[in-house]
Formats: sequence, C-alpha cells, structure tokens
Amino acid sequence: MPDSGLRPAVFLDRDGTLNEEIGYVNHPSRFHVFPWAGEAVRELNRAGYATVVITNQSGIARGYFDERLVELLHAKLRADIEGGGGEIAGIYYCPHHPDGKVEAYKRDCDCRKPGSGLIRRAAADLHLDLRHSFMVGDRFIDVETARRAGMPAVFVLSGYGLGEYEYHRHSWPHQPWRIAQDVLEAAHAIVEHGAEAHSAGVGAHPASAEAKKS
Repeated sequence: MPDSGLRPAVFLDRDGTLNEEIGYVNHPSRFHVFPWAGEAVRELNRAGYATVVITNQSGIARGYFDERLVELLHAKLRADIEGGGGEIAGIYYCPHHPDGKVEAYKRDCDCRKPGSGLIRRAAADLHLDLRHSFMVGDRFIDVETARRAGMPAVFVLSGYGLGEYEYHRHSWPHQPWRIAQDVLEAAHAIVEHGAEAHSAGVGAHPASAEAKKS
C-alpha cells in the first residue's frame, strides 16, 4: 500500500456489478443488490481499499426517472452493503447524455464513462491514490474507463459481462487485467494479486492477448 497518505481505491460499476442488471431501474422494488456484494466490499475494505461506486445514469437525461429516485436507490445500495459488513466511501453518477430529452442534462461531459471525470472527482473529494487503484465492471466501457484513468480493470461476467466477453472480446482494443465471475471473485483477485497488477504495468496482460482468469 502507498505511504503518501492517500488511500488506494476500487472503483465499482453499479448495474450488473453490484446489483442485478435489468435495464433502466425506474422503481426501488426493481433494484436488487447481489447477496455477495457486501462481502466483496468488506474484503476490499479490510485490505485497505476505499470502495467507490461510479455509474452512468442517463435515464435522468432521457426523462425516465429523476435524481430523487437515484438517491433512493443509492441509499438502499449503501444499506445492503453495510448489512454485509462493507462500507462505500462514495457514490458518483453521471446524469447526462448528449441526446437527452431533459434540457438540463443534455450535454457532452467528462463524467460519463468512459470519461474519467467521476474518478477524478472522487479522488479529489476522498483523497485517493489512483496509482494503486482498480476498476471493476461488467462492460468494456468500464475497462476503457480504467485505462483512461491509468489503472488495471477487472471485468466481471455478471450483468452484461458474459455476453460481452464471449461475443466481443476479440474486437476489444485492449484487455482487462483479470476476468472474474462476479464482484466477490474480483475482490479476491485484487486483494491477492493487486501488487502484481501494478508492478506489471497498467493494461498488462498475457502474450496470448487474452486476460488471465482469476
């Protein structure tokens, strides 16, 4: 771990990574956190990592729901994670989309993944060391977000992950550091092999051009 006084972090995608992927979540009754998510966050916390959720929520810009609903969902997410013994240091979301119908949110921005704006904002707010941090998500966009922020990515096969991995990985311009079945397996990989990821360099992967499976 770094001795700079800054904390390393694991940035977690939300839908498909921490909770079931059902498309746009427009009511709290449809929001179901994976039962292993709290344990995953707890394991990362115990290893010294701050855990930060970063998520695109373009449904706000599209007029499907408002920010009040997102805040309700995030309160539920925090409660479920805490029930599993974990603690989320921060939740950051992007409400924008360039083709949005709600004028206040219709814009190009640097906070929409794969932009690194949410990560940089969290790093400033929470005093995080991005040089020793990771990203976990179920879409290639999360892998690209990690690359732009200069950190290794763990790609999970939950949510949209399995389909993206099976059918699209050969066209990815770069590969994640690890493939994991879910966020708990991703947490295991980070805790057990985190130093290896950074010593090898961001984006390092086997000569076969396929990421290692944890």
